[in-house]
Amino acid sequence: MTIKIGEKLPEATFMTMTADGPAPLQASDVFAGKTVALFSLPGAFTPTCSAQHLPGYKEQAQALHDKGVDTIVCTSVNDVFVLHAWEKDQGTMDDIQMLADGNGSFAKALGLDFDGSAFGMGTRGQRFSILVKDGVATHINVEEPGEFRVSAAEYLLEQL
Repeated sequence: MTIKIGEKLPEATFMTMTADGPAPLQASDVFAGKTVALFSLPGAFTPTCSAQHLPGYKEQAQALHDKGVDTIVCTSVNDVFVLHAWEKDQGTMDDIQMLADGNGSFAKALGLDFDGSAFGMGTRGQRFSILVKDGVATHINVEEPGEFRVSAAEYLLEQL
């Protein structure tokens, strides 16, 4: 079942890179008491994700903060090492918190996973954005397969 507006985000354990190496981080610690612009993409270093999706959130970070967003979070079904390398490659370390959903458990719990086996990618998270206020989804934008519009930073910014 896919998450709906007004529902609490599911609990999950992400992996994040710290100064001491990879560390687990609970979803409740990320979303509780904050306004979070959450976006998910199929994979680090993939064409649309690297050329448009992640850069759009970097470019709009200040505008999102000015509209009341406390934290911008990117999640993907990638391991923490890949996301950290991509974060450094894209120069987003100061703007976007990267959370690895390595096993796809968060995407699956949201009902927003998909089978990318036909493309050699296995199970992945769909391309989406969710505005989260104190752990509850207030806006949910899920892309149609092959599309990139409603999960973009500019689209989410218009919803604030």
